[in-house]
Amino acid sequence: MSHELIPVSGDEYRGSDLHHAAHAPSSAQRLRRFLAALRQFWWIPLITVILGAALGFITARRLVPVYVSSARMWETLKVQLPGESLYSEDMQNLMGTQIQLLQSEKIREMTLARLAANAAKKTIPLGKDGFPLPVIIRVESAPNSSILDLSAASSDPAYTQNYLQALMETFITYDRDTRNSISGMTLASITDEIAKLEEDLKNEQDDLSAYQRTNNVEIVKNEQAVAAAYLTRLQTELADLELQSKLVETAEKEEQKTGTLLTNDAVILAVMNNLEGGSAGAQADASTPDDQNKVDLLEMRRQDLIVNQKLLTNSETIQELDDQIKGAKQAQAARKSALVQNMYDRLEAYKLVTQIKINYDKDSIKEWEAKISGENAVLGQADDMQMKIAHTQSDYDRLTQLSQNIGISRSIDQESLAILEPASPSYRSAAKENQVRAMSIAGGLAVGLAFVFLLGLRDDRFTSLVEVNQTLGDSVMAMLPRMPRDMKDQALMLAPNDQRHLYAESYRSLRSALHFLTHGESRPKTILITSATPNEGKSTVSANLAKTLAMAGSKVLLVDGDLRRGHLHDLLGLKNDQGFVNLLAGECAAADVIQHNGIHNLSFISRGSSQANPGDLLLSPNLDQLLARWKADYDYVLMDSSPVFAVADSATLAPCMDGTIFLVRSHFSSARMTREALEMLAQRRARIIGVVFNMANTKSRDYKYYKYAEYYPSAKAQE
Repeated sequence: MSHELIPVSGDEYRGSDLHHAAHAPSSAQRLRRFLAALRQFWWIPLITVILGAALGFITARRLVPVYVSSARMWETLKVQLPGESLYSEDMQNLMGTQIQLLQSEKIREMTLARLAANAAKKTIPLGKDGFPLPVIIRVESAPNSSILDLSAASSDPAYTQNYLQALMETFITYDRDTRNSISGMTLASITDEIAKLEEDLKNEQDDLSAYQRTNNVEIVKNEQAVAAAYLTRLQTELADLELQSKLVETAEKEEQKTGTLLTNDAVILAVMNNLEGGSAGAQADASTPDDQNKVDLLEMRRQDLIVNQKLLTNSETIQELDDQIKGAKQAQAARKSALVQNMYDRLEAYKLVTQIKINYDKDSIKEWEAKISGENAVLGQADDMQMKIAHTQSDYDRLTQLSQNIGISRSIDQESLAILEPASPSYRSAAKENQVRAMSIAGGLAVGLAFVFLLGLRDDRFTSLVEVNQTLGDSVMAMLPRMPRDMKDQALMLAPNDQRHLYAESYRSLRSALHFLTHGESRPKTILITSATPNEGKSTVSANLAKTLAMAGSKVLLVDGDLRRGHLHDLLGLKNDQGFVNLLAGECAAADVIQHNGIHNLSFISRGSSQANPGDLLLSPNLDQLLARWKADYDYVLMDSSPVFAVADSATLAPCMDGTIFLVRSHFSSARMTREALEMLAQRRARIIGVVFNMANTKSRDYKYYKYAEYYPSAKAQE
């Protein structure tokens, strides 16, 4: 427990948190105060509701009666014509547009004009301002449908029905005329466009005919086909010639690698065979077999002479054969070299002819490509002219078909809305009267609740432990529960082994807080119990705290210090012949006024006989002597005193005591008066050792202690 409320001097106290504890109430506190005020002043909202209801009924009776007529319209089924989607409404916004049109000022004016034109049968009543009687029109779309619910309201029943019926007919006429006007303008615009397209189509066809006659398009097409085929053949021939030229170049490169003409004749022969279809190889083969056979025969003969006839290699015959073999080989090589040289000569000639053909084919290809390009330009322009004619023809056909559809649509005369149910006979509506009555009752209730809220807001009485702590600092040393209202004062007194465990435990908690509270070096022994105003329960708390301390073994003296209205003797069932007043006056001894009520260790001194101005006796030296003697004889001296704002007795007694316990009562003690009382005591240098929150609501969330009866076997549902 905090000791912020234990001021040593008045200056210290004024500088403490208590002086600054006027916190703004939270939302929960405002609600709690409002509910408390509502329980107390419940009759205020009741009266304001009754007055509001009376005012509402009077006002409703004075209202002009309202008559309502209803009708229904629906979005009709239509024939879907080809091309109609190009000239139709936005279906997503169609119903909203029609609702706005039905409520528009233009349709209203046309409706009045329609009624005025038929004034012989349907007269138009006038309002007080001389203008036609106003009619309230409401249009709503039925959910998940294409149906509109219409209602009209005014003070004239016949006029209301006629007006609603005329409004629907006017809208249908206006919608039809608008559609016809739009269709007519659209048809005229399409007709003009058709005429323009027809003229453009004729001009384009004439231009195409003239172009075809000038450029002979058909002949150009045939020439283009022939030129394309010839160009393809030239390109193929050019590719073959370029391939052959590559072969020749490759053969020359291979010959250059060897460095001789004769050793690479196989390559040359292969190239010539490819160019001349194998004739070069035939010519080469035709000259070489005889020469080779002759050489072979001579070598065979030489071998025979050496082996069989045993001739020496240096013999004349062998030398002669060697000369013949050498001559045959030289003749063979000469003929072969002549053939290869001949192939080289033919190859060079072929290269020259091939290059001439390649150049010729390239020039021919360029010439024919230019010719084909010119023919393509002629044919492309002709195709462009034909495509333009086809596009113009398509637009012409489409608009022609569309103009026919619009003409059919105008003939069919389709309506977008039709009357599903005509205007019903008008009936009197009590909606406005009921609304006035409901608003009056709600207003009365709001005024009553606001008044109660203001009362609760101005009511600064403590309603919870949170408010006490916020106002006085964290200073509450105990919470005492509220007992039933029908319980008498004697029943509030604790008894040994009291079965009301919650009530008894709260006083034991106060006893523990007092027992373990130290101030300076010693525990306070003389304790004053007071409050700001009467009826906050200080006498009951004083008596029960004294009993609780005595039952715990402490020697306790309980003194009734309320010298004017003290009634502790009634609570304890004792006498009041002589008491504290008589002791202060010196009329008797202390032993003569001490009483006992059967509780061991508890002594009691009543207030004594009444005297004039008993508060003056508190200034006598007898008070200090009595307190000093009692402190020596008892563990605790508890003195019940008068309220601070009732008389000055508490302010006189408090500085003489070791400490003061200050009581605040739930839903009774004023925060402002409590702060002022504590400030007054602080100015007298009284020591406030703590605050007791009395008569707390045990059902509140702030009260969390001693609710568990199972911990007290003798308590049988006594909470």
